[in-house]
Amino acid sequence: MKGVVRWITGEEIEGETDNGKITQFHSDTAASPMQIVLQAHGACSLIDVIDGLKHRMENVRAMWIELESVRSSERPKVFTSVNMKYVVEGDVPEKLLRRLIHQSHEKYCSVGVMITRSGAKLDWSLDLRP
Repeated sequence: MKGVVRWITGEEIEGETDNGKITQFHSDTAASPMQIVLQAHGACSLIDVIDGLKHRMENVRAMWIELESVRSSERPKVFTSVNMKYVVEGDVPEKLLRRLIHQSHEKYCSVGVMITRSGAKLDWSLDLRP
């Protein structure tokens, strides 16, 4: 994996992947790097859940993760805790969802594992809406 990050103007920064995908950082309209890391954690885990549901996705009307984090008050201001509330609307077995979420946090979501291995406490909950 390769990329480049460049200063644009003011405090605006742009990242570019080795295949040309652009991410805006730290501007009036773009998230800060830590906000993006938190969202990347959610996206990484949601991808795991979607992948695990495979043939049951036709029974899902909507799915999202509500994210909250706490950061250290001292520099470096790393995450000290992350709370993820999974909301799933549809007819999906709760036991399966819980297993997929657990597996995501234990072995599949690289972003999340980096965050928790750095010392952040992770809590998650599931709100399954028929």
